[in-house]
Amino acid sequence: MAEIKLHGFWYSPYTLRVVWTLNLKGIPYENIEEDRFNKSPQLLEYNPVHKKTPVLVHDGKPICESMIIVEYIDEIWPQNSLLPADSYDRAQARFWVKYIDDMFLAITAHFQTSGGEEREKARENVWKRLRVVEDRCLDDKKKFYGGDTINIVDIALGSFVNFIKVQDRFEVKILQTERFPRLHLWFNNLKDVPIIKENTPDQEKWAAFLIPLIEKITARASS
Repeated sequence: MAEIKLHGFWYSPYTLRVVWTLNLKGIPYENIEEDRFNKSPQLLEYNPVHKKTPVLVHDGKPICESMIIVEYIDEIWPQNSLLPADSYDRAQARFWVKYIDDMFLAITAHFQTSGGEEREKARENVWKRLRVVEDRCLDDKKKFYGGDTINIVDIALGSFVNFIKVQDRFEVKILQTERFPRLHLWFNNLKDVPIIKENTPDQEKWAAFLIPLIEKITARASS
């Protein structure tokens, strides 16, 4: 059996994508929890360019960047495929993955604002991007983006929505049900999948850890 290790942060939405993928495919792996402020020598060796998690190590060979890892896993272990078989559908799925990744930049900008008018402007920008997902990406006739089964877009978007929901416990909600009913319906379907539920951090634990961490990172960025 191939040796598989995952270097990541338990609270990271990027690591969560890989955790979900490995578990959806039933792939055993060794989890190596990293410290954001004191990264292991192995992580720095495996990802010398960005020095970030997650990093998947497969038989001693490191693969970096969450969605690249997800696609790698899907190619090596084709059971419960996450990418559409059709070339056009596959291209569309990759488009939405890229769009979702770009939204992380918008939510990061929201976290780093000091408040007031600046925070409101950043929130409006996130809402604008979520509106595109609501209207253009999701279909209320489908349980998931891929239909009846989870695919790569669900993995990417689900980790993003989980991340926002932690923040929504403390501020004006970004994911308001009345604004994004289709997104809420989709997310409820996703989080009720047993493997997703079993491998998603508890919201209370996540919030208790993540909010002070975000404040610490924001303070460092503004100093």
